[in-house]
Amino acid sequence: MQYKSVIFDLDGTLIDSLEDLADSVNLMLESYGFPTHEVEKYRYFVGNGSMKLIERTLPKEQAASAEFVEEALAKYKAIYKEHLLRKTHPYQGVQEILAELKKRHIPLAVCTNKHNDAALTIVKMLFGQNTFDEVIGGRIGHPKKPDPSVPLEIAATLGAKPEEVAYLGDTSVDMETAVRARFLPIGVLWGFRPEKELIESGAKVLLKKPSELLEKVDIDACSV
Repeated sequence: MQYKSVIFDLDGTLIDSLEDLADSVNLMLESYGFPTHEVEKYRYFVGNGSMKLIERTLPKEQAASAEFVEEALAKYKAIYKEHLLRKTHPYQGVQEILAELKKRHIPLAVCTNKHNDAALTIVKMLFGQNTFDEVIGGRIGHPKKPDPSVPLEIAATLGAKPEEVAYLGDTSVDMETAVRARFLPIGVLWGFRPEKELIESGAKVLLKKPSELLEKVDIDACSV
């Protein structure tokens, strides 16, 4: 099968943002006097959007209060805005594969559950304004992955049918999204979650490094 466009997850796929995310949430927790968490635990706290991240990291009593979660979320977002790029960086080889895809005129997009403002800022600062044709993060009133609605809208914008889209991600949420959207589910092994999770969630291709994308997947934009 030949694929005409590529959609990427952001955290754990294009960028290693784990430490900045962990630092920001831990600073929020410290501001309330709550226990913090080790960085490695954040590999499983992230993936379903910023609100779910806060719910998972707060003490149970506070996590059960929608009002408190909203307050903590706002505080986290303000802190994270100042920490977006302190330690966050593209994974090795990502810039090179993006450049090669652009050279081949492949339509590219980012679809992430990270709140939209942060996603747009990070992508602009690390990858410039012209690398991706579409960048969409988590927005109020819009379903989050693994709901396929937003990824399918992105595919339509890129001019590709669902079966012509290669989708790269690092978690079960991403693989389930790709399966439900009828994209090619590609699991990246340099991200936040293990190979077993990706396979069990539907990954059809696994990449150990970004350069393997064009070795393992036939991508050609000639008919888009």
